[in-house]
Amino acid sequence: MLPDKLATMSEADGGGAPPVAAPAGPTVRGAQVTFRVADPGWELQEVHLCQELWRPHDGPAFSRVPAGDAWTLELPRPPVDRMEYQLRLRRTGTGAPVVVCDPANPLRAPGAFGEKSVVEFPGYRPPAWLRGADPGLDAAMRLAVPSRALGCAVPGLLWSSPGVRQGLPAPLLLAHDGPEYARFSLLLALLAGAVADGRLPPLRAALLAPPPPRDEHYAASPAYARALVSDVLPALEALAPSPRGRRWRVGMGTSLGALALLHVHRTAPDAFGAVFLQSGSFFQEHLDGQESWRSAFAPVSAFVAGVLAGPGPAEPPPVTLTCGTAEENLANNRAVRDALRAQGYRVRLAEVGDAHNWTAWRDAFDSYLLDLLREVWPCDAIT
Repeated sequence: MLPDKLATMSEADGGGAPPVAAPAGPTVRGAQVTFRVADPGWELQEVHLCQELWRPHDGPAFSRVPAGDAWTLELPRPPVDRMEYQLRLRRTGTGAPVVVCDPANPLRAPGAFGEKSVVEFPGYRPPAWLRGADPGLDAAMRLAVPSRALGCAVPGLLWSSPGVRQGLPAPLLLAHDGPEYARFSLLLALLAGAVADGRLPPLRAALLAPPPPRDEHYAASPAYARALVSDVLPALEALAPSPRGRRWRVGMGTSLGALALLHVHRTAPDAFGAVFLQSGSFFQEHLDGQESWRSAFAPVSAFVAGVLAGPGPAEPPPVTLTCGTAEENLANNRAVRDALRAQGYRVRLAEVGDAHNWTAWRDAFDSYLLDLLREVWPCDAIT
């Protein structure tokens, strides 16, 4: 991450001082952020801010500076540490608008649907472990596990940290949407660093991708749960054995992948010794009407209702949840936390000052993911 891409000023610096900014793009002063889009040739008819912090997501609109060469938008600083956004531009005399990154702001964040521009507010610091981080994908081998339950293969990648010997047991972290976790959140870099500095024992990671269509398989699908338990886990055990006992297998996922992981756990409580769920899509009828158009909504909300009603398994594993403070998912994540706690789980919900994106999930790895892994995988306890 390049330094000084977006210089900002905190409230402590005084509201009367001029804002400090990059040559163009957003400026932050006190409790206000100002966006600016240059338009010296008067080529634009409309400019909107696309973001995920409030509805509508494709608003609000910029205003043209009278007799000026730009469009501006002033907003109260949202209650987050960073903000991802894009611009929706409609050019004069053209039809459909286009959605682009802010050309005046070089700070970008990756994602499955392309890059977004970023505002980092005063006090935000990227994790220290990112410095020099290697995504690690070149060291992973491709997987394609045939599944009778699904009638297709479950694809993915298998990665081993330094210190793992082929054919010998090692702890296994299984991640839904795993290739995206590695590409956009640098999961393997985090794991490799923690092994190198002695915080974790040598381990393997199975980075699973859902067979398409993703929503069908991750929406509390009994067929997918059977496939993971009956086909994928045995295949992984043969290829990459773990020490005896469920504690040495940990499952993780984000969004609908987190929901699917929880569904697998409730279907087969002995599958995992711990569960790490980020921004889980735990849809409920009374909280998530905005999601009711999705084909996943009915099966997911029915499953979540069952989770909330209980009971849980006889020996529940530790569970950590993370969710952004600006997410619509926050209320249903809190409800799942409370239900699991009432059912005897040791459960923690970490609320991160961000929205529903890969950087927010990355920023929660250290310490929340590492804390959970260290709890179940002490470096001196492999037998």
